[in-house]
Amino acid sequence: MNESTAKDRFTVSRRAFLKSFGATAAAAATAQVETVAKELEKADAEPVYGPGAVPITLQVNGKLLKLEVEPRVTLLEALRDRCKLTGSKEVCDRATCGACTVLLDDKPIYSCSRLAIDAQAHAITTIEGLTENGELTGVQRAFIEEDALMCGYCTPGFIMSVTGLLKENPKPTAEEVRHACAGNLCRCGTYPRVLRAALRAAGVPVTTSKTEVISYAKLA
Repeated sequence: MNESTAKDRFTVSRRAFLKSFGATAAAAATAQVETVAKELEKADAEPVYGPGAVPITLQVNGKLLKLEVEPRVTLLEALRDRCKLTGSKEVCDRATCGACTVLLDDKPIYSCSRLAIDAQAHAITTIEGLTENGELTGVQRAFIEEDALMCGYCTPGFIMSVTGLLKENPKPTAEEVRHACAGNLCRCGTYPRVLRAALRAAGVPVTTSKTEVISYAKLA
């Protein structure tokens, strides 16, 4: 085979290239249109709420609470303004400080970042719902005994995070406590005592040294 024959065999004409490219682009565009159409069909099938107030039912601290709120209302706003449960604090309002932490099906969440309408059909527990017959929980008592609070504004969020941790892991390590509380901020700097309180509530011997305490405070 000479050089000229080889070139002729592997040469693609401009017209053939454009034809092939056009066919590929058309197929891709068709696939995209079909995908968008399916998403629109799915969206059309979902119910639309608002913009006015709509009736919702929240299961809070073992009770069913019927409210009427606009779909944009957060769970935190509903709890504080409509249910008069003010233990969950509004601080950053952007899911960074943890002061608004509540339990949703026993899992800690930021209530400022969950719409109240989306919290329906879930068991919601606030700091007010932890006590039974006026008796403090082990976590609450440990926070008092270890003096794990200063101004106290962030304390409900920390207690909820620790409570959620112990429900999932009754005997956590110090590192696991740090991880569980990583989303909670305390401007007073009471992190070391929070750590001790969490371990005390879990019945885990507190063996943290001064170095470990300082390290924890820096990480927090």
